[in-house]
Amino acid sequence: MLHYLQGLPSFFAYLLGALALLVAFMYCYSRLTPHHEWALIRAGNAAAATAYGGSILGFTLPLYSAMAHSISYIDFILWGVVAFGVQIATFFGVKLFLHRQGESLSQHITEGHQAYGTLVGSISIAVGLINAASMTW
Repeated sequence: MLHYLQGLPSFFAYLLGALALLVAFMYCYSRLTPHHEWALIRAGNAAAATAYGGSILGFTLPLYSAMAHSISYIDFILWGVVAFGVQIATFFGVKLFLHRQGESLSQHITEGHQAYGTLVGSISIAVGLINAASMTW
């Protein structure tokens, strides 16, 4: 029976490391975006919830890949940080693209334009999948 529990410390290390990265991502993402996700979500803004949820999934997908393909715990954490940066850059890339089109992404999200929330969430998930696949070397 004890043989089966040998991996338990590693399990908890990876689980807690992933949860810490996820919480840090959620906190930083919500602080770096010009709109206030939590206040908007509390007010029932579906666009904000969709965009934020997509970004969380877009981060979690490569985090999973890093966890599954890493050669060590430190390797996993470092690739998790890479996934973190890619997802933050994705938001700012979409924001910059729309800004160049004369639009404000944060204004659209704040005003509850669901199409923009869906767009940001979808792009975040798509980039997350590409990021995850890139980590399978």
